[in-house]
Amino acid sequence: MLNDEDRYRILKRLAVDPDVKQRELAHELGISLGKVNYCLKALLEKGLLKVKNFRNSENRRVYMYYLTRQGIREKTGITLRFFRQKTAEYEALKSEIEELQRMTKTQAKRVPKRAKPARAKS
Repeated sequence: MLNDEDRYRILKRLAVDPDVKQRELAHELGISLGKVNYCLKALLEKGLLKVKNFRNSENRRVYMYYLTRQGIREKTGITLRFFRQKTAEYEALKSEIEELQRMTKTQAKRVPKRAKPARAKS
């Protein structure tokens, strides 16, 4: 299943380096090579990417992935959704931290101070 996070991370990476190898992309993103291949095929089928293949000097096939106009629009939309999601998560976490700080201060005021142990007279 191609989710927004995978789609965003792949589109973002390909926008910077269109000739990145699938194995390198998998390693950088922390996902399997099979998943990268699946995602790239899905992005190609949706028209978000174009691929250009050629042979390099080592007589190996090399691929370059280019974002289409639709791919750029999709990347922008995903970026905005991610920004909104992360901002909401940040605000929720910030509120939770503030509540914990208030609770800690309130509880600290309620805890009686310990009496100092009496010193033995010599």
